[in-house]
Amino acid sequence: MVTDTERLYGCTSEADLLVDALRRYPERIAIRTGERDISYAEIEAEISRYAKALKALGIERGDRVGLLGGNKIPIIYVTQAANMLGCVIVPLHPRGSLNDHIYVAKDAGLKALAFDTSEPYASRALELGEHGVAILASLGPQEGASDLMALAAEQVEEPLVPPVLGPDEVCRLSYSGGTTGEPKAIMGTPRVLLTKTMIQLTQWEWPAEVRQLVVAPLSHAGGAMLLPTLTHGGTLHVLPNFDPREVLATIERERISCVLLIPTMIAALLDHPEIDEFDLTSLEVVYYGASPISPARLRQGIARLGKVFFQFYGQTEAPMTVTVLRRDEHDVDDDRRLSSCGRPVPLVRVALLDDDGHPVPEGEPGEICVQGPLVMKGYWNKPEQTAEALKDGWLRSGDVAVRLPGGFLQIVDRKKDMIISGGFNVFAREVEDVIAEHPGVAACAVIGVPDAKWGETVKAVVVRHDGAAIEAEEISAMVRERKGAVQAPRIVEFVDALPLTSLGKPDKKSLRQAARAVPVD
Repeated sequence: MVTDTERLYGCTSEADLLVDALRRYPERIAIRTGERDISYAEIEAEISRYAKALKALGIERGDRVGLLGGNKIPIIYVTQAANMLGCVIVPLHPRGSLNDHIYVAKDAGLKALAFDTSEPYASRALELGEHGVAILASLGPQEGASDLMALAAEQVEEPLVPPVLGPDEVCRLSYSGGTTGEPKAIMGTPRVLLTKTMIQLTQWEWPAEVRQLVVAPLSHAGGAMLLPTLTHGGTLHVLPNFDPREVLATIERERISCVLLIPTMIAALLDHPEIDEFDLTSLEVVYYGASPISPARLRQGIARLGKVFFQFYGQTEAPMTVTVLRRDEHDVDDDRRLSSCGRPVPLVRVALLDDDGHPVPEGEPGEICVQGPLVMKGYWNKPEQTAEALKDGWLRSGDVAVRLPGGFLQIVDRKKDMIISGGFNVFAREVEDVIAEHPGVAACAVIGVPDAKWGETVKAVVVRHDGAAIEAEEISAMVRERKGAVQAPRIVEFVDALPLTSLGKPDKKSLRQAARAVPVD
């Protein structure tokens, strides 16, 4: 039973914002796919039916409900239905490994898994059923599972009633990629998620008419664009995956006004041989984040698309937006500004601290640390890691930055990626930005590798543009001239493509593992 006091002080949640938006614009088109248009009113009805279907399967408030699938619209329905029931949402990354998914299912205590019936998701879901997930709810017919779509279709919709939630009640477990050990579950609460959305609504720049293209997974970053789009009365255009040519064609055909992309996607669009054949003038905002992008790439993008780029910087522990770099703050004549992540948003407090928790002198590198209602509750079942991440009352981001004039923060490296060569600190990001300026370089990653003399030495892994002829010494000389001998790569390896994590970031862990297998002279 919910007490009167809980009702009085219960936290307004994302569910409240969603219901308001759906009822404010019932006749408008909320979602458009290549197959059909779905109105705001239809979405409310579907969420209601899915909530009833989940209850019919025995799912109740507080139960852990996993999600696994591609960009199919029922993923939205089941996510929001579980939210309306007060369940804990546990997204499984579509590109995650079997071992990671098994770990997540057991660690979170998944009671149910809603999954896409296409492969490889269906096979993976059935395997997870063998590892303790009691309820397998398929989004379509699937042997060995309950057809959630069919069950929802049998239900009679009713007006949605958002749950009353405490501000620190766990409502989402978001697992890290596990690149530094076993995955950690970041505990999201109504306080955290509502703050995230309010920052998006108040601090992000939005077009007058929001026609939002979604290519990121709906269970992850793509889904985070649903609520702000609907609150603005806009339309979400959903593609099943990221295909550069289809993205360009959709922008032209649907007069897309905004899109969220990660830097590897931006590079793929800019390098596409047919980009100049499409009319992209409707595009007003390109939201980008998740990993660094070089100033050279940003200048190329601005030259082609105009000042449409808007950067947001955050992490799952402080989701999506700690700082922003607005469109007009992208100064093409200032490399440091283009390599910055912008300035802190008003709903958080940000400081650059040393290892002892003291503010660093102006212009010196320090770890970005965050306070405020955006900060996670902690890591599920990991008190030691929680204490380390939230040391001294600050969220330790792991990102090292310097403060530029005007309060802009320039991230120079991840703490774990910093290279120490001969006693000198080398920030991989700074070296990468120089290498990226070479016209023949399509992508690069810089890592430290063991060296008997210097402790570590700098290695650059470089992807050439098609047809580009680049020698290793060119790369080293370019960095030596700009940054000095310590930062210049002693090793330059040319590859066809960089390995990427499941989030589309360069996978430096695998690059380091490969480098350790090769002795350095």
